[in-house]
Amino acid sequence: MSAVFNRREFAQTVVGLGLYVSLLKGAANRNIRIGHTGITWPNNQIDQAIRDIASLGFHGLETFGNVLEALETRGGVGPLLEQNKLPLISAYCTANLTDAARRTDEREKMAAWGRLIKKYGGKISVIGPNNVNRNNYDFNANKSNIVAALNEYAKALTDLGLTAVLHQHTGTCVESRDETYAVMEAVDTRYVKFGPDVGQLAKGGSDPVKVVKDFLPVIQHMHLKDFSGGQHYLGYSPLGEGKVDLVAILDLMEGKQTAGMVMVELDSSQNMPLSGLETAKIAKAFLQKQGVQFRS
Repeated sequence: MSAVFNRREFAQTVVGLGLYVSLLKGAANRNIRIGHTGITWPNNQIDQAIRDIASLGFHGLETFGNVLEALETRGGVGPLLEQNKLPLISAYCTANLTDAARRTDEREKMAAWGRLIKKYGGKISVIGPNNVNRNNYDFNANKSNIVAALNEYAKALTDLGLTAVLHQHTGTCVESRDETYAVMEAVDTRYVKFGPDVGQLAKGGSDPVKVVKDFLPVIQHMHLKDFSGGQHYLGYSPLGEGKVDLVAILDLMEGKQTAGMVMVELDSSQNMPLSGLETAKIAKAFLQKQGVQFRS
């Protein structure tokens, strides 16, 4: 019998968390460790992303499965990580969840990327759903395939010693609040964990704090992203310059043991007004004001 997540079973956990959070707010320093994804830098600048992220004292890196694969042709990501003393935590791996005919090939691809994540010390495979035409997309017609694919890919990744997390994403087959809840309440949470992107939740019309609170027991990774609706960064913004209640989310995640890490993320776009390093500096300054500690 599959182990299916039931939010009602964790109601007491969430309620009890309120007292913990209220006590926490008076603390000067947080214990939470925060990393940074490499998406703000073009994929062909992974060397620069690693140097910049390490120089600011972030605790870990997330890149993409296909970037790890490409780096293997020139010696792998290992030397870059070692030179900059920056651990790999996770890789974002896009997977087709809706086409059952492609499931075997997609599982093998996810496993191949998973082996690279593990090779370089990573713990998390972030499963990114495939894009769909949201104008005519029928979630109910695709739900069973999505759930079956997630269970299958996550089981294969678990067998490799990794933790697989679903990352809901705008423009994909799992975008809205209802889709996110429907999928996460149907998957086998022995294998499929949750790795929400709080900025994507806001952009998709969800309340990020509510979603994080409801699924906190199965969250094992997170993208900490702000959303402003502006013209740059696909509507996202450097931390603290948007609408997401990041402090409340940090409060919820403080003290939670996860296989992965809270990762600062800001999507890239054309004609970005700031470099990846500059936006990461803004994120660091915001987080330091919230009591987050960085490596020296």
